[in-house]
Amino acid sequence: MSRRMERVNVLVRQEISQIMFADLNDPRLSGVVSVTRVDTAPDLRSAKVYISVLGDAEAKRRNMEALTSAGGFIHRVLKRNLSSLKHIPFLSFQLDESIEKGAEMIEMIDRIVSNLPPETDSDEGTDTAGD
Repeated sequence: MSRRMERVNVLVRQEISQIMFADLNDPRLSGVVSVTRVDTAPDLRSAKVYISVLGDAEAKRRNMEALTSAGGFIHRVLKRNLSSLKHIPFLSFQLDESIEKGAEMIEMIDRIVSNLPPETDSDEGTDTAGD
């Protein structure tokens, strides 16, 4: 990915995050909702917006419905705020569960580590003086 596309993706992600928290008043948007990443097509015509929602399946469904229905509104605000871009991408929202998967992996590792026997000092009785 080119440096320019990386900058566009970061800019669009920041703007969408700002719009979500400042301009959207949908009661379906609740809990911890964040834009984790944006993948914009090279022609700037479309973008996949990855959304992380912490909560149960129902909360995820409600939040995704709210964002999908607000897509046109978000696009119009982006068009107003990002006048430096030649084209403003049409947005498709995707649920990103990578944060939850990572937290589950950390929890599993912690459980495994806590079940390990305590470490013994394996250097006892060995001569490491290097004679």
